[in-house]
Amino acid sequence: TATERIAALEASARAQEGLHLYQTAAQTLEEAVRDRERILGPDHPDTLTSRNNLAYAYESVGDLSRAVLLFEQALSDRERVLGPDHPDTLTSRNNLAGAYESVGDFSRAVPLFEEALSDRVRVLGPDHPKTLASRNNLASAYHSAGDLSRALLLFEQTLSDLERVLGPDHPDTLTSRNNLAYAYHSAGDFSRAVPLFEEALSDRVRVLGPDHPKTLASRNNLAGAYQSAGDFSRAVLVFEQTLSDSERVLGPDHPNTLKSRNNLAGAYQSAGDFSRALPLLEQTLRDSERVLGPDHPDTLDSRNNLAGAYESAGDLTRAKQQAEVALATATRVLSAGHPLTSTIRRTLESIVRSRRDDVG
Repeated sequence: TATERIAALEASARAQEGLHLYQTAAQTLEEAVRDRERILGPDHPDTLTSRNNLAYAYESVGDLSRAVLLFEQALSDRERVLGPDHPDTLTSRNNLAGAYESVGDFSRAVPLFEEALSDRVRVLGPDHPKTLASRNNLASAYHSAGDLSRALLLFEQTLSDLERVLGPDHPDTLTSRNNLAYAYHSAGDFSRAVPLFEEALSDRVRVLGPDHPKTLASRNNLAGAYQSAGDFSRAVLVFEQTLSDSERVLGPDHPNTLKSRNNLAGAYQSAGDFSRALPLLEQTLRDSERVLGPDHPDTLDSRNNLAGAYESAGDLTRAKQQAEVALATATRVLSAGHPLTSTIRRTLESIVRSRRDDVG
């Protein structure tokens, strides 16, 4: 039947995502949405869910402009069909805020996350797990927008609430502990960040197991904190272990494995080991372009890191080429004010200064 065909398409898309074939999965979901619209109608709840899933798929492949448009449509449709306070509508509001955050549009992301939190407190109650998730999302948006003082206060409050409501070992509590540690890290408070990352890793090993993807993420975060604190030898060791585990558990092309490879290369670079950093950064960029596409934020981050490594190694011509490509793409795909765009712009400015000094 037609319904079975749609279910098969969506199952196929999930399998394609599992194989890291994100572009193919998005195309499969496009077909599923067309079929649902034709058979069930554009306003059927299942059609609205399929449209929301397609928006997620666009976000996964870095097609953020299409993701935002589709999340906006999904929210508008759910408000009209289901009502402004339906749980699915509240989820759509949260998803759209997350998409705005992804493109660096914090002037729209933060107020929408605040609205989503207020709505969930009113409709679901202050201690509902989804309300606590909204509080965590708002804290992350404050963090992304550079408002660390508000982010820290809200992360601390959310962790306390999660420990009380769900317990200290609930996966959401473990995530919240990791997020608070990351906020301390961003604020340069390594004396609190490192012990909390160590606690978060220990808890995830105990509760989820050593090979769980979130445990691997915790190990990666701890290594990053060691690196930021200047403990390069420990950072390199933990990054190497994490990359090896990620390749074994997730596969060499998983986005988290690509991030691990990028992070290890960065640690080599910080330690001045360019003979190992550059080949690994070049490999990571090639892999990110192949798996995620040239416009994905992770690919842009890889290209920026490679540009910075070329600069540090004295290869200013190649550094400038990579930074210019990264900046043009980031400006087009994200926005001129996105944090990653700003980071890339600073990299290019540094390279231009280095070339000027070199000539002078």
